[in-house]
Amino acid sequence: MQASARTTERSGDSDQADPVRLPDFACSFLAFRIDALKRPPVTASHKPHLSLNNARIQIECRCVITERATGRVQTLILGASCNTERVGVDRDVWTEPNADFLPIFSDTHFMHLKTYVSCGLGVDLYGHEGRRQSDRQHGLIGYAFDSLRVDIVETDAKEFQSPQEMVEATLAGHRLIARTTIVSSRYSAVIEYPVKTMNANERDWIYQTDTDPVLFPDLSRDFAELMIGLELAYCAFNCREWSEFIIRVPTPLSEDINVQHYSRTSRVDCLNQVFSI
Repeated sequence: MQASARTTERSGDSDQADPVRLPDFACSFLAFRIDALKRPPVTASHKPHLSLNNARIQIECRCVITERATGRVQTLILGASCNTERVGVDRDVWTEPNADFLPIFSDTHFMHLKTYVSCGLGVDLYGHEGRRQSDRQHGLIGYAFDSLRVDIVETDAKEFQSPQEMVEATLAGHRLIARTTIVSSRYSAVIEYPVKTMNANERDWIYQTDTDPVLFPDLSRDFAELMIGLELAYCAFNCREWSEFIIRVPTPLSEDINVQHYSRTSRVDCLNQVFSI
């Protein structure tokens, strides 16, 4: 089973002759459906209280990776963070141990990132005796879910042509979307995401993003392994030519404890664009 994707077109005011179409992330969602009467859950850490659940999650980032030689494309969607829960109960909603949870989907596969208090801490998979739940669970959508919908609302966007325009739009309260394009010898990766934090200086006309989460791809991997190589990152830039990412990786807290933390930096030559919607 492949994901069901729907792109909604919405027109807006723009003074560009050829408006750029970008996701309006505030209105874009994914929704996965689990029906225990059709197939046993394969991503649960506890017995579900109810047999059916539809989880609708806001989309945080879209990453489109194209293999330059073949034209093959993977579109990777990141959902917003939530925490592991029991749905429909009258108390004790949060699972113990609890984990931060983010879903990532392509057209055919999923990856669930679960972050516990320390790396290596996990739980048993419900209904699968002897199997532990990985903190990077990966598999086919059709194996784990009854259905998946990815509904992206696209709207007209105006690209800023100068730092002054970006600063003025920031201070005026405009909604901002960024697009960062990274090109390697094998791939082109286009990362689109809302700018949640923007620094603006109207004295020197300086701007700088500082926003997350974005999907940071490992473009050294083979095409089939691009999803499992994804990491979460903050992205910061103050010009068009480069970005600095700080990437979430296992980080030593003591000799025997690692935690997931944004601690590895990577400066990348790229093309940064900022748009107003």
